[in-house]
Amino acid sequence: MEAPVQLLDEGLPVRGVRLATAEAGVRYRDRPDLVLMALDEGCTTAALFTRNLFCAAPVTVAREHLHKGSPRYLIINSGNANAGTGDEGLRAARETCRAVAAMAGCAMSQVLPFSTGVIGEDLPLLPFQQAMPGLVKGLREDAWEEAARAIMTTDTRPKCRSTIVELEAGPVTITGIAKGSGMIRPDMATMLAYVATDAQIGGEKLQVMLERSVRGSFNSITVDGDTSTNDACVLVATGAAGSAPTGEDLQRFEQALGAVCFDLAREIVRDGEGATRLVDVEVRGAGSEEAARAVAYTVAESPLVKTALFAGDPNWGRILAAVGRAGVPLNIEAVRIWLDDVPIVSGGGRDLDYREEDGARVMAQNEYAIRIDLGQGDAGARVMTCDLSYDYVKINAEYRS
Repeated sequence: MEAPVQLLDEGLPVRGVRLATAEAGVRYRDRPDLVLMALDEGCTTAALFTRNLFCAAPVTVAREHLHKGSPRYLIINSGNANAGTGDEGLRAARETCRAVAAMAGCAMSQVLPFSTGVIGEDLPLLPFQQAMPGLVKGLREDAWEEAARAIMTTDTRPKCRSTIVELEAGPVTITGIAKGSGMIRPDMATMLAYVATDAQIGGEKLQVMLERSVRGSFNSITVDGDTSTNDACVLVATGAAGSAPTGEDLQRFEQALGAVCFDLAREIVRDGEGATRLVDVEVRGAGSEEAARAVAYTVAESPLVKTALFAGDPNWGRILAAVGRAGVPLNIEAVRIWLDDVPIVSGGGRDLDYREEDGARVMAQNEYAIRIDLGQGDAGARVMTCDLSYDYVKINAEYRS
């Protein structure tokens, strides 16, 4: 069995990556809301973006620029999503890239733009232009945690994780940051996530690693079932450690990358808007992974299940009903459901050993699992979700206030 990955909730420097933040006033006042990330020449970059057809202007521009070559800079703003803004939004996204390129001395196509915040409002360009000299001058390797704060919107805390992977050729570092709290059912990654390593990994291999890591992490979470217009996840390999992992080293590296992404994703759900509980919906015994994911997401996104989670109410009929409407053919006699290790459903109805007080005890916890065995095969899936509270409604009703 592979040793567990030791994660740190801090941002260890990654050689070849420098960051800077600014209080630019894109929307917020008296807090950082703009991040510049500089990548040394020779870095390889992989990325995944939202599948929302109304994708934001910076997503469109970032995709275009990625196809033209290797990025040297990432520019990220919070407070304004620059989504639903038409041709003017595309022009603004390109102008932010132009502002970086002019100050940093690179091609405009070597800059990737990212935005998060309110949809449907024009992105002001003056804050970018005014902040750019200070951002370029202030770039440094140890600003990961500052960057994690600057990309926050309704998040209550920054999300940053690091690990050091011991390889035969020497240690390599992986550091990642993410933001996200609401509008979370990513369908690719999270609202925004940036992960970097000083390992040496080719572009195609890096892209495959990112896709695999995202499937079990950022693409296995939900807060409210909404896929953002701006979701993006970027993975950068600088090669500064001078080691290209192969064989078991490559497996060890990918395990660590997956652990960083998983923990960041878990923090997003834990920090869900108004959330008080984090719940794993674990499905096994499915005929296929897709069937398992369909059941897991149906339970994890059910408003009736999520409000019961908030109340700590073991209203197991809501879970049973969600499993039954997931669109997966079932032999209901074979389905079994537990709250942690407390059996609640078997043989098509309430388990004979179930006691309400046992279910209530589990659901009073801040973190636990809903475990479902479909009794059909060997496939499984896990989706991380949270409860739906009064505060979720309040936060989103007042979001633009």
